[in-house]
Amino acid sequence: MIIMLNGTFGVGKTATAQALVKAIPSSLIFDPENIGYVLRRLPAILRSRYMPTDDYQDAKLWRRLTINGARIVYGLTRRTLIVPMMLANPAYLAEIKGGLESISPPLYHFCLTAPLETIQARLLARGDRADSWSWRKTIEYAPLFDAPLYGEHIDTAIRSIPQVIDLIVSKL
Repeated sequence: MIIMLNGTFGVGKTATAQALVKAIPSSLIFDPENIGYVLRRLPAILRSRYMPTDDYQDAKLWRRLTINGARIVYGLTRRTLIVPMMLANPAYLAEIKGGLESISPPLYHFCLTAPLETIQARLLARGDRADSWSWRKTIEYAPLFDAPLYGEHIDTAIRSIPQVIDLIVSKL
């Protein structure tokens, strides 16, 4: 089983993933952000080819490595994968969703949401500044996540992490 957690920065994907791994026996977090960190450390000549922008989702190599990495980890462990990531581009979302679903159907896809003001307060609390990349991307992407294609919506502004976990587990 694979559980995909989508949503913007500061909405609670990481905290939810960490709590889910405690609530679901034999689960582990597969975080595609780590793949992005590796790609960012490529030599400049390769980075310009494989990381065309500062947003991981725009890199075709990142999307391929995310799917193939999840396939390898799942194949080696046969454990439930919890995959937190921010995917705003509908085409990229479809690509990643399709790839993850092919690994271990069914794919459970949740989109964590909260009002922009709540998210910005969380970003400030974790040390992000109002001129940071994550702040700007949140302003750009947060309104997009209201659409149904981004997954089953769970409002993290009105629920505690344990309540979010209970809701997700009840839907599995």
